[in-house]
Amino acid sequence: MALNNYPVHAHAPGLLLFGAAQFLICLVAAEAFYPGYSVSANAISDLGVGQTALLFNSSIIIFGAASSMVAYLLRESLERHLASCMFLAGVGAICVGLFPETLGLPHYLSALTAFLFGGIAALVSSRRVTMPLSPLFMLLGIITLSALVLEIAGITLGLGHGGMERMIAYPIIIWEIAFAGWLVYPEFE
Repeated sequence: MALNNYPVHAHAPGLLLFGAAQFLICLVAAEAFYPGYSVSANAISDLGVGQTALLFNSSIIIFGAASSMVAYLLRESLERHLASCMFLAGVGAICVGLFPETLGLPHYLSALTAFLFGGIAALVSSRRVTMPLSPLFMLLGIITLSALVLEIAGITLGLGHGGMERMIAYPIIIWEIAFAGWLVYPEFE
């Protein structure tokens, strides 16, 4: 059933798109500004300390807040599991920005929450949309969750720790951008 059959907050798709797009842009900028940064060797969260901390942490907080707000705004329109996963992924991302990696366990639990529930949200949303987005969203969720399991097991497939983290994070960002587009034009499903 198309989302336009439900009362939807008009700003939700734009908010979701803004949150994901600004994070992607700020992530790339922070990588460029961070001295000696390697996308293969360095963790994404390394950007949350040092001279790029303000850029990265504020950007990921905005990313998480946008996801959580959209999940809240659309809680009546989306499947309960999808809204819950989006909300929890957003809270995890907010906490990643609030608890940099130097704080240890709170940071790692926050990142795990963001990654796990972001991947599950992509999978759950694949049941909500139709072709061609359904298999794409399923694939993005599978990539995120598979890469998360491999990363936890210490298997980086030659990508390095940073590269494997990007295999977890980038599909979530891509999914949020595509899902925002679907929210705007569900009649094209």
